[in-house]
Amino acid sequence: MSRLHENVMRVLLGDIVSRRVGVGGWLPREVDIAEQFSVSRGVARECIRGLEERGLVSVKHGRGATVRPEERWNVLDPDVLGALLDSGRGAAILGEYLESRRILEIAAAALAAERARPRHLTALSDAFDRMAAAAERAVDSPAAEELYHEADIAFHRAIIDATGNRALGSMTEPIHRALIAARRPLARPEARLERSLPEHQRILAAVAQGDPAAARDAMRDHLLTVEAYLREYANRAVATGD
Repeated sequence: MSRLHENVMRVLLGDIVSRRVGVGGWLPREVDIAEQFSVSRGVARECIRGLEERGLVSVKHGRGATVRPEERWNVLDPDVLGALLDSGRGAAILGEYLESRRILEIAAAALAAERARPRHLTALSDAFDRMAAAAERAVDSPAAEELYHEADIAFHRAIIDATGNRALGSMTEPIHRALIAARRPLARPEARLERSLPEHQRILAAVAQGDPAAARDAMRDHLLTVEAYLREYANRAVATGD
């Protein structure tokens, strides 16, 4: 999908998420979308197709597209998650993400401790080193925030890779991709050096030492920290009326 397609689709997606177009409501026709955004019919068609692929609309050929119930939306898609976060309705879905991570990643950390090979430990250590470097750099250069989040996701992907379980990797990858879109609500740059980094270092040490129980506990404690950040985010959203 081109940037033009993406931009128009995200506007329409925002209309749906904000309930400007409710469940069962009709989106504008292709010709109307093309006129409204000064794009071709082909671009308008691709936008509708993008919404359909993400589960937001049902296309009735010859009639148009209607909005589907929210439980049918692909909330693992970064565009959908981004729109929900922008609308102030992201706390609930982030809670579901973290619940999924508890189910999958705590057990994965224990498996990684049992199965990790030298190459897995190298990847895990490299990701941690990038996190630490980016955290230090971000103190003076906010532009380094992106580097920190990329390294953070790489660390958790390395844990999954160390399990040697390809099915588990397929299940967690969509969550990790979506979490890139959710990085800002859950980011706490001021707490990284004294909290987040030591938590990741503890996970790394447990995996490197081949201690499944310690790895499980370290991952659980880290995800409890992230859940506390989520509660803070949700409370702020309520307080500000977002």
